[in-house]
Amino acid sequence: MIYPILLVEDDPKIAHIVKVYLEGAGFRVVTVDRGKDALDAAKKDTPLLVILDLMLPDMSGEEVCLKLKDFTDVPVIMLTAKSSEEERVAGFALGADDYVVKPFSPRELIFRVKAVLKRVEKADLGKTKPISFNHNALVLDSQSYTVICNKKPVRLTSTEFKVLFTLAESPDRVFTRSQLVDHALGYQFEGYERSIDAHIKNIRQKLGDDPQQPVFIQTIYGVGYQFIGKRDA
Repeated sequence: MIYPILLVEDDPKIAHIVKVYLEGAGFRVVTVDRGKDALDAAKKDTPLLVILDLMLPDMSGEEVCLKLKDFTDVPVIMLTAKSSEEERVAGFALGADDYVVKPFSPRELIFRVKAVLKRVEKADLGKTKPISFNHNALVLDSQSYTVICNKKPVRLTSTEFKVLFTLAESPDRVFTRSQLVDHALGYQFEGYERSIDAHIKNIRQKLGDDPQQPVFIQTIYGVGYQFIGKRDA
């Protein structure tokens, strides 16, 4: 079965152009123009990736992204006219894997689609057995992208998991934001290093890790982040 790319875009002209370019690159494409239809399509036919416009007639793209992440770890590329750094960082904090600002080059979009899919494929090939820390207080399973913290399941987005797993694989190593973007996400976003702060904030909240008295993630001020959990033998 060839899984589709789900294109969620209410502008017919943009949807047509993107669909033509995606199909020209060899992808099967399903297009919808409403958030509810996007959620229904994602449940019915699990997509390889979602290209999500943030300005939809029935609900915001941000809301669609949050609802998607409730039941799937499918990668999401946000497609939007919102161009400020704060809005981009907010998009990544919701679990987006990339962010493309309108007007955009269809060729660049295809490149970004392929880059995100390559990153996901690489992560799948590199999966190993679960690793645990602090006497099983935290367990990370890269095969299922599951996290158990203090014996309770924690739902991270795929991007959040990759950031946490990158840190946890190298305890005590200090990663700069740029290094985390490169190692965890597979290629350099353009000026999006601040998105790492948003992902770290989400991870800490979900793990209950107090940044003032951290158990797992330590902020190294002026540099980046360090995983301080002790890996179990």
